[in-house]
Amino acid sequence: MSESVVECAAGAGLQKPEGGGHRQRWNVLRLVWLVYALALFVLPLQEHRLVPWIVSGLVFLCVLPLVLVLSFGRVRHLQVAALIALTGLAGAYAPFNYEAFILFIYVAAFIPFVVDSVRLSIGLILLTAAVTAGEGLLLHASPWAWAIYAVIVLPAGLSNLLVAERNRAHARLVRAHEQIEHLAQEAERERIARDLHDVLGHTLSLIVLKSELAGRLVRTDGAAAAREITDIEQTARKALADVRETIRGYRSDGLAAELDRARQTLALVGVTLECAEPLPQVEPTAAAALTLVLREAITNIVRHARARNCRVSLTVDPRGTALRIEDDGRGGIEREGNGLRGMRERLAALGGGLLVDSSSGTRLTATIPAPSVPASVPA
Repeated sequence: MSESVVECAAGAGLQKPEGGGHRQRWNVLRLVWLVYALALFVLPLQEHRLVPWIVSGLVFLCVLPLVLVLSFGRVRHLQVAALIALTGLAGAYAPFNYEAFILFIYVAAFIPFVVDSVRLSIGLILLTAAVTAGEGLLLHASPWAWAIYAVIVLPAGLSNLLVAERNRAHARLVRAHEQIEHLAQEAERERIARDLHDVLGHTLSLIVLKSELAGRLVRTDGAAAAREITDIEQTARKALADVRETIRGYRSDGLAAELDRARQTLALVGVTLECAEPLPQVEPTAAAALTLVLREAITNIVRHARARNCRVSLTVDPRGTALRIEDDGRGGIEREGNGLRGMRERLAALGGGLLVDSSSGTRLTATIPAPSVPASVPA
């Protein structure tokens, strides 16, 4: 009998593991453990009287929905109410049928799945064992009638406590993975938006400028207008190539090539670009980030600065790399837009930063620290 009750207790953890967001599935095998509640009919079987059969049948019919709520319920307060009702039913029926002490095992087995706190669960399991023993003593029942159940309450509850904690840990892990996946998706969306803004913002601005210029030249210089239209076609093709490179992760031709494009773009709006060449060698990862910073800065000058001159300088020293872009435009940046935020995020990903001074014209200083070099190990 005791071994069967232990199996009942271990299997009474009928709760579905929390977390994962999956719907609970009806599993008829979970109800197999209710067979142990048929012990309620042992006394009527011995007495050969109708009334105990009827009472035991009614009690069993009360136990069944309570176990179903505890096993498959999703509303916590209903499960708590069912647990309290099952405890009260066990205590109320035990004076008339000592086999009702088995219901305390069900109570202890379900406590860990209804109560989230480990300490509170342990306390309630110990209290259930004490109530089982206390009621048996108050009823002056034979120890064989209640002691075995009072003892089995402890392993029943504590073993299911381990199962419940494992389920909760799994649920927390699932939620953490879902949160990480969500954050990774958000970061990827932001990266794609930033890259497309950096790549297309500059090129589309150039196309707009060339289109305006071609429109003005159509009436006065058809040949020049045709050349500008040809340039627009080439620029559009380059934009398409840039988009493809962005998708593949190869988004720039290097700082030198970007500087040449910047000089051509600024010349269209009458801005002179000054830069000491040749440019120093820059680590590839830093060069890719600074290339896009330069591209965005030139785009902002074309769109907003109303400048006449622009100066670009690149310095590399043991501390890292610094790119400075200055113009003599109107300055006065009051609020940073997507372009400057994108620059900051891109540089921050490499441990760098961006300084903006727009008190007189605009000066952007993008810095990226030198990559750390592992310390050499003595021979």
